[in-house]
Amino acid sequence: MTVKKAYETGDILQGTLDMLILRTLVVGPAHGHTIARMIENSSENALDVEQGSLYPALHRLEDRGLLSAEWGVSENNRKAKFYRLTTKGRKELSAAAGRWRRMTRAIGLILGESFE
Repeated sequence: MTVKKAYETGDILQGTLDMLILRTLVVGPAHGHTIARMIENSSENALDVEQGSLYPALHRLEDRGLLSAEWGVSENNRKAKFYRLTTKGRKELSAAAGRWRRMTRAIGLILGESFE
């Protein structure tokens, strides 16, 4: 995953893409292209999920039992693998979001931002 603005280029923290994928699938099953578009749209086009990052992440999450997948037909009438959040995936999303919030708060404190 990359950040589109030149001054913000670089890798997002490891595990962030996994968390964003899990969060995206809370609304229901989706195939890879839709997941990438939803992340991009939800981030106001600041995040661009590349296929080379997305599909390995989806397979990793499926291997860990956080997602299940089945083949179906996309809106373009093409065969596509649709991913669904599992109960284990929902629990992991909750834990990951908590870790993310604690970390961003800690970094914000170091940067002098106030949280009230």
